Amino acid sequence: MKKKILTGAVTLFSVVALAACSQTAKDKDIVTMKGETITVSEFYDQVKNNGSSQQVLLQMAIKQVFEEKYGKKVTDKEVEEAFEKMKSAYGSAFQNVLAQSGMTEDAYRDQIRANKLVEYAVKKAAEKELTDDNYKAFFETYTPEVTAQIIKVDSEEKAKEVLEKAKAEGADFGQLAKENSTDKDTKDKGGEVKFDSTSTTIPDAVKKATFALEENGVSDVITVRGKQNYSASYYIVKLVKKSQKSEKWTDYKKQLKEGILTQKQNDASFIRSVISKELKEANLKVKDPAFQNVFAQYVEGDTSSSSSKEESKSQSSSSEEKKSQSSSSEEAKSEASSSEESKSEAAHTEEKPAPAAE
Repeated sequence: MKKKILTGAVTLFSVVALAACSQTAKDKDIVTMKGETITVSEFYDQVKNNGSSQQVLLQMAIKQVFEEKYGKKVTDKEVEEAFEKMKSAYGSAFQNVLAQSGMTEDAYRDQIRANKLVEYAVKKAAEKELTDDNYKAFFETYTPEVTAQIIKVDSEEKAKEVLEKAKAEGADFGQLAKENSTDKDTKDKGGEVKFDSTSTTIPDAVKKATFALEENGVSDVITVRGKQNYSASYYIVKLVKKSQKSEKWTDYKKQLKEGILTQKQNDASFIRSVISKELKEANLKVKDPAFQNVFAQYVEGDTSSSSSKEESKSQSSSSEEKKSQSSSSEEAKSEASSSEESKSEAAHTEEKPAPAAE
């Protein structure tokens, strides 16, 4: 999957931990003051409807389910390498980014691990999509490898200046790339790069503009907006060479495979379906109505606890006993019957799957 910024920040792990404690220590004091206390259950009741705490619980549940099934597939070394890569990318700003997200380094490592567990499961599920029909469908929009030269700059004004030089008669595009491009991977090679339509290293807008060119053609300025910080980069592309597309999809099976897998791994709907399947197989049930909506996109709600079920059985038994003792009262019979019908409908409603949330 594509590199992710610090998203889904886990800022309330302590809240959810307290929620778990509240099942066995409802009267435990968290804070005391003159004449007043705040207990675990009081705190839980206040924060459980907070959107952030609901997301934390969702993340914790997903991580635990995927850890149980795929934990051996993700190593600590992989997590640490991903952590160090992101830390290096942010440089001196890394600690500030963590702080703004309300995270510690260990919490971020935990998030990376959770992401990798899900990524593994999604890739495994995506491999089942490698059918001949899907290969053929992907082949229809596939563009084979091209050789191009790119120049990347940070301002539109600079891009226009370079473009004017690039389109001048006898211009040396490679030299312009060496002198002006900010792309470290291609600059020293005169901007040269090879890619096809499945490539994830070239922005989609740049690929589209390149494929539309004839050999030796130069594009206009291409604006690429950053997904993370809304900054923009500006590209100029020259198409050096393009290959004729074969009529046989099997000639590109390796490339098509990578394209299908990448597409599925970046498909939010597909990812959601994989998570939903795993949570359902783990028999995850939502016991508190406050969290039902956040889980609704994955599993059905179950807002009844074992204690409330026992209480309901007790009440039902008592109601039946009263009905037999009050057989002479038609009104009592009617009320009891109505009550039992309501309970039956409520129980039936609980078994219905919650609607999917997009």
